[in-house]
Amino acid sequence: MILEIRLSNFFSIKDEITLDLRAGNIKTQKVKTLSNNVFEFEKNKVLKTVALYGANASGKSNIIKAIRFCNSMVFSSHQHNENAIFNFQPFKFKGFQKKPSYYFIRFVSNDIEYEYAFSLTRTEILTESLYYFPKGRKAKIFSRDESLGKTKKDKYSFGSVIKRPMDVAENTSNKTLYISRASQMDRIVGKEIFNFFSTVFILGYRGFNANSVENLFNKNKDQLLQALKMADSDIVDIKTKKELQKVKNLTANFSTSQVSVEDKLEPQLRIITYHKSSPKIPFDFNSEESSGTKKMLFIMLTILDIVKNNKILMIDEIEDSLHTNIIEYIIEIFNASGQAQLIYTTHNTNLLNLNKLRKDQIYFVNKKEDASTDLYSLYDYKDFRDTMDVEKAYLQGRFDAIPFIDDSIENIKSIINE
Repeated sequence: MILEIRLSNFFSIKDEITLDLRAGNIKTQKVKTLSNNVFEFEKNKVLKTVALYGANASGKSNIIKAIRFCNSMVFSSHQHNENAIFNFQPFKFKGFQKKPSYYFIRFVSNDIEYEYAFSLTRTEILTESLYYFPKGRKAKIFSRDESLGKTKKDKYSFGSVIKRPMDVAENTSNKTLYISRASQMDRIVGKEIFNFFSTVFILGYRGFNANSVENLFNKNKDQLLQALKMADSDIVDIKTKKELQKVKNLTANFSTSQVSVEDKLEPQLRIITYHKSSPKIPFDFNSEESSGTKKMLFIMLTILDIVKNNKILMIDEIEDSLHTNIIEYIIEIFNASGQAQLIYTTHNTNLLNLNKLRKDQIYFVNKKEDASTDLYSLYDYKDFRDTMDVEKAYLQGRFDAIPFIDDSIENIKSIINE
């Protein structure tokens, strides 16, 4: 589970912003009816879903993009060579391109709470640290500061968790996160953190990868059919099978500088669906089902895996090609889960309903006058009672985070007639 994320100096994010999934202290009667929206961890309540609202170009997607980049650094930075340039941009104004960017995440893996952080420029890691909370007290696993000296002993400090920690440090360049290298070198805590970022914190819906789809389908077929039915699909059965299909294989001969293309037979996964009106007639999923049906199947496969295994899903523009009722259905699946979590951006104001969401589940993203991104919660508005109409207040600009459009007929005519 995720408890807190902080970011600074990534893309349109200048000053530090905080996304906090620890529930606020709200004791109203309405919030009591939303008890399924939270779960408990060590006597504290944690949010299952968080929504990010904001105008176009306010920075919602940049928040998601920054988190995705930072997570990917954990499971890919050990592959960087000395010429690597990291795939992000710092804030472009006011000299921030020369300042470090910073990522902090507080999370729980296998019932142990961790705090992991690092700072970097586009060309090198500057600092990195990992702490955990055994028996409720904070303890160091390691810290790293590349500015403290020339030797690894100067730069690194360790607790007692990692075996032979300096061996890992000696093999960690300034292009590589220590935790990424520790996982590669078979250190237990390194593998624990690596596994969290690579298999627990899911950065989007899974696409069509034959092996993963087949594996998830075999585990969740009955639940998948039931979920599709509840989402108003008329599919009553799904079958999969591996078939040998021709694919183009490109071969290059560097000694002769010749390139050849030949057909090659490779196993491919074929999905066959059956519909309620004619349950014996097969449909080829890839060529005969609609794009909406295809998307819904992959969404449900991803979500079923996440909610059954208490993982985290992060989605940008959750309403993309989906009906409002389907989005509400997805959110309710997370609310019915044990400890699964969903972080999503949206423009769908129908979801701004305090009969369905707590105030602390609603975040607003706003572009400030200096073009930087600000992030704040409805929970910060202490004078906004949960008996008020939050959708109406949002559209009226009460919380900023919406586009202000001068759509007078005179202005529109001036555009057309220019």
